Amino acid sequence: MTTTRYLILEDGTSYEGKAFGSLATTSGEIVVNSTMNGYQEIITNQVYHNQIIVFTQSSIGNTGLDQNSYESVQPTAKGVVVREYENLATDHFKRISLDKYLKQHNIPGIYDIDTRQLRHHLQKVGNMKASIVDVDDEHAFDQLTATVLTNQQVAQVSTPKPYANPNDGDNVVVIDFGLKFGVLRELSKRKCNVTVVPYDTSSERILDLDPDGIVLSTGPGNPNDIKPGVLEMIRNVQSEVPLIAFGLGHELFAIANGAKLNPLFIEHHGSNHPIREIITNELLFADQEQGYQIDFKSVDHSKLFITYLDLINGSIQGLRHRDYPAVSFQFSPDGSPGPKDRDDIFDDFIETMATRRRQAYGF
Repeated sequence: MTTTRYLILEDGTSYEGKAFGSLATTSGEIVVNSTMNGYQEIITNQVYHNQIIVFTQSSIGNTGLDQNSYESVQPTAKGVVVREYENLATDHFKRISLDKYLKQHNIPGIYDIDTRQLRHHLQKVGNMKASIVDVDDEHAFDQLTATVLTNQQVAQVSTPKPYANPNDGDNVVVIDFGLKFGVLRELSKRKCNVTVVPYDTSSERILDLDPDGIVLSTGPGNPNDIKPGVLEMIRNVQSEVPLIAFGLGHELFAIANGAKLNPLFIEHHGSNHPIREIITNELLFADQEQGYQIDFKSVDHSKLFITYLDLINGSIQGLRHRDYPAVSFQFSPDGSPGPKDRDDIFDDFIETMATRRRQAYGF
């Protein structure tokens, strides 16, 4: 028997749909993702911590879930909204259905929603809170209005203790702000000996690990809410060893070097996003999860080069430090899901570490 449920928005809008996944009542920030494939990677990406994800792809759940495509062990999205839902599982390939997976992790889903109309509505009104509920009455709207969303997303998703992803290559320390496994896969392909540490690890402890390079991972939430000690850590380590940053890490790298960030009116989530590399004028397509953008006027050009620009809204998508071997990217070069037009960024990072090592030790 199909259960009727409702998606309600903070502005009083209501959408009737049908339930799948968990039947829990949930609230979170609602965001739209326009990616045409890879719903498993999106739902398990910690960038979507405490968010309700709206998929504009017409049909979700039609391929099951692949054990090799998770981006985190424990998904923390608050809900999934789709137009059509298929309850398929291909057990021969060790997959389970999306419905079963969402039930396992207590994440509610709602389908039979006109997600394109919902997207157009959100583009007009901007980012807001939403709930998936059993009844769209006045009490439900009052509860949604009264809901205060946490600003401690990074603390909630970052690893509490360091752990290793061992190999026999470059010694790389990854700062976990909400790490995607796609980054670990790319580093593993290049034989990096990785140590993942909590987001609030001090620069002293990081440098004690004798890294050849440092990665600032992507993650959820408002970069302006991060602990000041994190920015101090970034300023300390960027001058010591090569550094590369993605997503939230890119935004924190910018703040640590004097830039300011502003929230987007509507967040950008999707693949095949057009981005231009300034120095070559090359066009690339990439996966992007962006809720904040760097204020152009705040960039200190005595410290930072702007390396990439978004071709849709003109926002800064890449930075390079003038004095240190430190670079950052708003987009996700690892794909997961999406194109890998610039996965050679990881090769550049490996070469930067090798160059630094030759300069320091002669080999």
